[in-house]
Amino acid sequence: MGETHTERNLYILDTNVLMHDPTALFRFAEHDIFIPMIVLEELDAAKKGLSEVSRNVRQTNRFIAELIDGLSNEEIASGIELHKTTFRNGRNSTPSGKLFLQTSDMDSELPSTLAGNKNDNTILASAKGIQMTYPERKVSIVSKDINLRIKASALGIPAEDYHHDLVLDDVSLLHKGHFELPADFWEQHSKDMHSWQDEGRTFYQLKGPLIKDWHASDCIFTDESADDFSAIVREADEEEALIEVLNDHTQPRNAVWGITARNREQNLALNLLLDPEIDFVTLTGVAGTGKTLLALAAGLHQTIEKNLYREIIMTRVTVPLGDDIGFLPGTEEEKMTPWMGALLDNLEVLNCSEDKDDWQRAATHDLVSNRVKIRSLNFMRGRTFLNKYIIIDEAQNLTPKQMKALVTRGGPGTKIICIGDIQQIDTPYLTEASSGLTYAVDNFKSWKHSGHMSLKRSERSRLAEFAAEAL
Repeated sequence: MGETHTERNLYILDTNVLMHDPTALFRFAEHDIFIPMIVLEELDAAKKGLSEVSRNVRQTNRFIAELIDGLSNEEIASGIELHKTTFRNGRNSTPSGKLFLQTSDMDSELPSTLAGNKNDNTILASAKGIQMTYPERKVSIVSKDINLRIKASALGIPAEDYHHDLVLDDVSLLHKGHFELPADFWEQHSKDMHSWQDEGRTFYQLKGPLIKDWHASDCIFTDESADDFSAIVREADEEEALIEVLNDHTQPRNAVWGITARNREQNLALNLLLDPEIDFVTLTGVAGTGKTLLALAAGLHQTIEKNLYREIIMTRVTVPLGDDIGFLPGTEEEKMTPWMGALLDNLEVLNCSEDKDDWQRAATHDLVSNRVKIRSLNFMRGRTFLNKYIIIDEAQNLTPKQMKALVTRGGPGTKIICIGDIQQIDTPYLTEASSGLTYAVDNFKSWKHSGHMSLKRSERSRLAEFAAEAL
C-alpha cells in the first residue's frame, strides 16, 4: 500500500455503503479508504438494472474510473489522491486522503467457524490482513450491515456504521412543527404588540424572548384549559414575529369534507393542509393518528369544492422501491391498487357519510374516482406535475435522494403532502435518523412555504389505542 501516514485512519468500505451512497468515497476528510477486491466484484454483479441501488453502483464505478484514469499500476498501488476528483462535497472540505484498491493478497487466517467463500468473511480476512501488515494504523470497517459489524468486533476489528447519511444525531431532536406557549406568554410578549384584521383573518405583531426559537409556518398554541389560542407563524426573526390566528376545525361548522379534527394536532394539521401559502406539508405520527384521512379530506375539499387543484395523485413506496411493480394484470393504477389499501380505506370513509343516501354515495364515488389518481413512484422520474395535489404515503421508506427526486417533480400550483411514521421503516439500511422523511422535515423547517406537524394521539378506536399500549 505504499507510504503510510500514522495520523490517518484507514477505513475499509463494505459494498452496501457504496450502494447506499456513491459519494461515500469522498466523505472521510483526511483519512484513507480501502476497497477490497470482493467489494468490486459485488459492485460489478449489481450494476445492471433500473433500481436505485443499480444507479448508485454505476455512479460509484464512474467515480472510481475517473480517479484511476491515466494512472500506472504503481501509482494505483501507492494510493489514489482523492482530491483530484471533479466531485465536490458542498459544505464539506475536499478530501485529502487516498483511495487504496486491493492489488495483492492480504487475506489472513480466520477462525474455522468463519471459513468458506462468503463475501463478508472475505472482507473480514482482508481487514485482518491489513491490521497485521500495518499495525501502526487504526484500521476500521465501515458497513451498514449490523451482522458484519458484530462479527468484526468479535474478531477484534473496529467496525462502525456509515454516519454521513444521518440527518440528525438524535431523532428526538427532529422538528415538531408546533410550540406550546407558557402561561405567562402574553405578559412577556404583549409589550408593543399590534393586532389587526384583514379579510376576516386576525394578525398579531409580537416581540419577546421566545420568538428566536420559531420558524415560519410553525404552529403555536396555549393550554386547552386556558383560552385555547392557536396561531401560525407567518414571519419570524430574532426579535419580532407576525402570527395569524388559525381556524378551529374541531367545530362542525368548519368541517372539511365532513371531517372534523378530534384533537389539537389534527386541527393544526388541517390548517397547514388547507393553507394556499404552504406548498409542502409533512405529517408524522404512529398508525391511527389520522395522517392519511386528513390529507385526503383536505385534498378533496380543495380539488372538488374549491377547484384549486386539477386532481389528486396518491402514491406510496412499493418496498423495495425501484423494482418492477410486477406482472399483475391491468393498468398502472390497477397494479398499484394492492399497495394502496390504506388510502382506499380512507376514501371509503370520506365517501360514506351518514347523511347521504345510496344515490348520493354513488354519485360522490364517481366524482371522487374521476379526480383521484393512483400512480407508481417508479414512473415519477422526469415528470412535472402542474396544479396537482400529491400525497406520498409511507414516505419514511424513501432515501434522501429519492425524496429530492420526488419533491422536485412539483410544478407551479402543485402541493405535495408527505406522510409517514419514522418508527416503521421497511427499507434496508435506512434508519429513523437517515430516512428521507426526516431529511425533508429538517431541511424544510426554515422555509415559510412549508409546514410540518407531528401527530401524537391515535384516534382509530379504543381497541387500537389499547393494543398499541399493551401489546
